[in-house]
Amino acid sequence: MKEFLFLLLVVTEASSRLNSSGCELACECQRSLKFTICSKALFTQLPDRVPPATELLDLSDNRISVIPERSFSKNRKLRVLLLQNNNISVVEDGGFSQLEFLHKLDLSWNRISTLTEGFSIGLAFLQELQLAHNRLTSLDSRSFLHLDSLQRLNLTGNNIHTVQVRSFSPMSKLRQLHLEDNQLTSLRSGIFSMLRSLEVLNLAGNQINETETGVFKPLASMTFLNLANNQLSTIYFKTFLDINDYSTHILLEGNPWNCDCDLQRVFLKLRSIQRLFLDDYYNLTCKAPPVLEDYRLMDVDTELCLAETVTVLIITVTVVITVLATVLMGERQRKKRKIGKHWTQQGDFSDESDY
Repeated sequence: MKEFLFLLLVVTEASSRLNSSGCELACECQRSLKFTICSKALFTQLPDRVPPATELLDLSDNRISVIPERSFSKNRKLRVLLLQNNNISVVEDGGFSQLEFLHKLDLSWNRISTLTEGFSIGLAFLQELQLAHNRLTSLDSRSFLHLDSLQRLNLTGNNIHTVQVRSFSPMSKLRQLHLEDNQLTSLRSGIFSMLRSLEVLNLAGNQINETETGVFKPLASMTFLNLANNQLSTIYFKTFLDINDYSTHILLEGNPWNCDCDLQRVFLKLRSIQRLFLDDYYNLTCKAPPVLEDYRLMDVDTELCLAETVTVLIITVTVVITVLATVLMGERQRKKRKIGKHWTQQGDFSDESDY
């Protein structure tokens, strides 16, 4: 019993020293590792007492709702800041402005609906930004204005339906862009301008039914493009021909393809380009025409195009024959009129000789 009380006294004293020397109650401060763990501490606002030497601060799974301006002025050495699974709806301008060494910021699973120009002030060296599962609806040229060094951006599971031209242009070093499970309906030329370092572009699970020619042209380093589970019924050869990387893998499964012969020709050309890999081509299924619904695209291509080709040939031959027949009949009528006119003139000469 005495040993237990002594041990309890030692632990209590150590905890008291820890907290009295700059660690917030309910947090765990690993000074030698420069970690401060405050996860699931029921905080409704940012803690005041975080050791200045902390490089990783975990504030996940709390109830924090606001990030005030200059919130981390006492923790300038932070390299990793985890704020996922809170109730954050407001990030005041300059909220992260003191974090010049920050490399990773996780704000996923919060309630952020807008990104102001001041959101990214001070984050010039940030390399990874997690904004998945928030309430964003649109992006513009001010959303990521100061993120010059960003390499990974995750916007999965928001409600983004509008991306203005040059929204991502400040991030010339970006290598991964995740936009899956949003509400995008079209991809306009210019929205990916300046992203020459982008390697991964994930657009799965949107409502995309249109891609403008040239939209992927700026992406000179893209190795993976995911367009699965959208609303594409057809695609254009030049849209993917503009992808200039030496090896790009493309996913297109789960779209409602209109399996006409034009679509087959496009896929035939795409599959002949050695630098493009249609990884799920054998899983593509038809939505239209109704007679081919749920058929695999690869199973109907030969018969479909052959039937269409024969039909076109028959129509072409029929038109040619009709035109030739019309020309011949016209020529025959012209000759008849010429002969008739000749004999009429001969008859007039004969009548004159009788006198």
